[in-house]
Amino acid sequence: MPAQTTRRTLSRQWELLKLLPSRGVGKTAAELTQALNAQGFAVSKRQIERDLWDLYEVFHLECNGASAPYGWKWPRGASVDLPTMGVAEALSLCLMQDAISPMVPAAMLEVLQPRFSLARQKMTALAADQHVASWLQKVRNVLPTQPMLPATIRGEVQEAVHEALLMDRQVRVSYVSIEGREPMDMRLHPLGLVNRGHVSYLIATAWDYEDVRLYALHRIAQAEAMDEPVHRPEGFDIDAFISRGALHFGGEQTIDLRLHINDYLVRVLSETPLAPHQHIDGHVLTATVQDTWQLRWWILSQGDGVEVLEPQELRLEVAQTLRRASARYDAQSNTGEKGAHHVQPPSK
Repeated sequence: MPAQTTRRTLSRQWELLKLLPSRGVGKTAAELTQALNAQGFAVSKRQIERDLWDLYEVFHLECNGASAPYGWKWPRGASVDLPTMGVAEALSLCLMQDAISPMVPAAMLEVLQPRFSLARQKMTALAADQHVASWLQKVRNVLPTQPMLPATIRGEVQEAVHEALLMDRQVRVSYVSIEGREPMDMRLHPLGLVNRGHVSYLIATAWDYEDVRLYALHRIAQAEAMDEPVHRPEGFDIDAFISRGALHFGGEQTIDLRLHINDYLVRVLSETPLAPHQHIDGHVLTATVQDTWQLRWWILSQGDGVEVLEPQELRLEVAQTLRRASARYDAQSNTGEKGAHHVQPPSK
C-alpha cells in the first residue's frame, strides 16, 4: 500500500476511534460517516463500515447487532484516552497561535508550544489528503490600514509586564513617551493589555493616581515586576474602558456628526456604517459618534471625498489642517504642477 494511502487510512481510522462512545447503544456507521465528513474526511458509509470491522478485531470493539442499524462503541472498561488531537482542534490552534502570542505570558506560551507544534505537524501531514487541513492556506486576516511592521518589543520587557499583569503586581518601568526623548522612571499598576493593529498597549494607572492611561509596550526601555499589589480603580472594567473610545484616543464625549460624502463613500458607509443609528440622505451622512483622534484621522484620510458640515468646531479644525497641508505642497511646487493626477478609490 503506498505511503500516502496508508497515512490517509491511519488518520481516518484514528479519528474514527475517537468518535466512538464508551457507553450507551453506540453510534451507527451513518452517524460516524456524517461526523467524519464534517471534519473534512470525504468518506462513504461503506468505507466506514469496512474500517469498523477492521478495528473491531484489533481493539475488540462492541457492535450492538440486535437490530439494524448497528451501533458501535468501545468495550466496557476499555481505556479510550487517545493521546492526540482532532483535526478541528489542530486547525483552531494553528489559527490562534499568531493571534494570541503577544497577549499570553511567555511561561504559558512555553507550555502551549508542544501543542502548537503537534497541531502544525498534523495539519502538514494531512494537507494533501484532507479538505479541512487545507483551510490554513485559504484564509488570511488583513487590516484595512496602511501596512506597517510591528513595533519591536524587548523580550524581557514583555515578560516582566506579563508577569506583573498576571500576578496583579505593580511594575517599575523606564518609559519614553511619544513626545519625549529621555526615558522616565515610572511605577505602573497594570490593569489590562490590548493589541491595536501593530502596537500593543498596557492599560495602567501611574504611581498613586486614579486616571487610567495607555502605555505602548515598545516604548518601555526597561521593566521590572514588583512585589507590591496593584491598586485597581473602583469599578474599572476593560470592556467599558475600550467601549468609551480610549483605544481610538478620545474620551467618552460624543458628537452629532454631519458629513457630505462622495458616491464611493455612500456605498462603503452604507455597507459598513460609522455608528448604529447612521442615516444617509443623498450625499449627507448623519451619525452620533465618539469624539476621537481616530475619527479625525479617518476624515483626513478621505481627502476631498468628505466635507465636515457639523459640528462647526470639527469643521474648522479639519479645514485648518488641510490648509496647512496645502500650504506645504504649494511651497514646494512653485515651478508649477507636473504630472498631477487624481487617485481613484479602489473597487469594492
